[in-house]
Amino acid sequence: MSELLANKTAIITGAASGIGRASAELFVQQGANVVIADVNAEAGQALADTLGRNAAFHATDVSDPKQIQALVDFTVDHFGGLDVMYNNAGISGAIHQSFLEDDLQDFDKVISINLFGTMVGCQIAGRHMARHGGGSIINTSSLAALKPGLPLISYRTAKAGVMQLTECIARELGVHGIRVNCIAPGHIPAGMTFYDISERIRQNQPLQRQGSTADVANAALYFASELSAQVTGTILPVDGGTNLGGPIYIKPATKG
Repeated sequence: MSELLANKTAIITGAASGIGRASAELFVQQGANVVIADVNAEAGQALADTLGRNAAFHATDVSDPKQIQALVDFTVDHFGGLDVMYNNAGISGAIHQSFLEDDLQDFDKVISINLFGTMVGCQIAGRHMARHGGGSIINTSSLAALKPGLPLISYRTAKAGVMQLTECIARELGVHGIRVNCIAPGHIPAGMTFYDISERIRQNQPLQRQGSTADVANAALYFASELSAQVTGTILPVDGGTNLGGPIYIKPATKG
């Protein structure tokens, strides 16, 4: 099969580790030019060096709109365009087991990176894509946004906002040939995972296998490529079916 992202250029934020790193590696493997955007300059540059001439690093704090604009400008100057914007950067924030005990001190930071940064990334990339024939925008939300629960109220709220943002702008940007979709990973061991992926968690999902960053990267590849040419405004859980509820165990019929 031919390379799915041949002649395409992508930005991946939060790409120095975890899901972002796995996606950057896969995108380059599939023929894309990739700009790795992250606040971790050492890890980001090391990954770019490893991936070779089809990758470049640009230090970016997505909570700062000026830095996102500089990121897009760099990408266009360095690789000649922008076809895919993968807004993946995020933080979990502090863990509080009770909402009543949450001091909300990290609320502004969590929202500014997870939601505001994604919103600005969509807008700035969307402006370029609207002028140049379209493209694909991919956002990272979370299984935590699909179901109510504790802890991490600020994180859950921000990631739920990412889902609504995705659906809203997908309606507007479609006329420009821009697809906007969202991935909701669940129970994926990654750089910012805020809980242990225990055997109990795995067994409480319909698919009993342990998910990986590669599973999420494959979903991102689908949205980035022309395989999803007729898909926009979609929220795709990559969670082993956890969003459906726990598995149903059916006892084998006994002979009477």
